[in-house]
Amino acid sequence: MNKISKLAVLTSGGDAPGMNPCIRSVVRTAIYNNLNVVGIRRGYQGLIEDDMFDMHARSVSNILNLGGTILKTARCLPFRTDEGMEIAYQNLKKQGVDALVVIGGDGTFTGALRFSKKYPDIAVMGVPGTIDNDLYGSTYTLGFDTATNTVIEAIDKIRDTADAHDRLFFIEVMGRDSGAIALRAGISCGAEAILLPEKATAIDDLIKNLKTGENNKKSSSIVIVAEGDKNGGAYDIAQKVQKEVKFYDVKVTILGHLQRGGSPSAFDRILGSRLGYAAVNALIKGESQMMVGLEANHIKLTTLEEALNQHEFKLEEDLMEMAEILSI
Repeated sequence: MNKISKLAVLTSGGDAPGMNPCIRSVVRTAIYNNLNVVGIRRGYQGLIEDDMFDMHARSVSNILNLGGTILKTARCLPFRTDEGMEIAYQNLKKQGVDALVVIGGDGTFTGALRFSKKYPDIAVMGVPGTIDNDLYGSTYTLGFDTATNTVIEAIDKIRDTADAHDRLFFIEVMGRDSGAIALRAGISCGAEAILLPEKATAIDDLIKNLKTGENNKKSSSIVIVAEGDKNGGAYDIAQKVQKEVKFYDVKVTILGHLQRGGSPSAFDRILGSRLGYAAVNALIKGESQMMVGLEANHIKLTTLEEALNQHEFKLEEDLMEMAEILSI
C-alpha cells in the first residue's frame, strides 16, 4: 500500500461518549506524524456532500470532556448505493485523502468495508464507538462505560423513590441486541431481576421471583429490561406482571437517549485516546480494512470482516449467574 499523506476522520451512526477524545487523538497523532487531516461532518452524509474541513491541533482543543461528537453524525441511506459511494470516493480524491478513520458501530463498519473493497486505494481503519458494547474484537467499545454509569446513577435515584413507596419499577435501558448495559447496571444497583436479549426469561418465572422477594420482606423491587428482550418492552412486561403481582405499586421508566449523553468517563476518555492513536499508527504501517480494539488491556487489530461476521457478542456467564444469586 502507498504511503499515506492525508487522513480523514468521521463519526457515524449513534453517538457515544468518548468519540471526541478519539477524534482529538486521531487529529493530533496524525499531525505529529506530518500527515494532513480533514474532518468530515455528519458521517457518510458529509462524505457524499463534500462537507469536509481542514483540522489542526487547535481544532480539537478542550473537547475531551464533551459528550456527543464535534463532527456530528447522521444515518445515510445514499451511501448504501453504488452511486453514493462513487460520489464519496470522488470527493475524497478531490480532497487528496488517501486514508479514512471511521468511528462507529456495525452499520458504520459495514459501509466502511464495502467502500474499501470497492476503492482499495483508500485505506480504512475502524474504531468501535457504540454504547452497546457488542462488537467482536474489543472487550469494551467507546461509550459503554459512560452509558453504564449514567444508567447506574439513574437507577440509584429511582431506587430511593421505589423504596419510599413500596413500588416495583421496570426500568428499560438501551440494548436492542445486547444486554451488556442492563447486566452490569443491574448487578451494580442490586436489581431483583435483569431481562436480557441473550437469555430468555419467562414472565411466570419473573412473577415467581418477585413473589419470593415479597415473602423475603422486600419492600421494593427493581427490574432492568434491555429494550431487545424477547418479552417485549418494559410497558408490555409491566402490564403482564401487574395482573399477578398485587402487593406492589408498579411503575415504568424508560431511560432512553439520556444514556447516550454526558461527559465521558475517565475510562472512555483514555480508551478513545488509545484507539485513535492506534488507528493512525496502524494506517501509517500500511494496514487497512481493520478495526482497532482493546483486549486484555492491549491494542488488538481485527479485520472488519471478522468484527462484523462474529458480531454476536457473548455476555459473561459468570455475571449472569451471579446476578441471579445476589438478587435473593
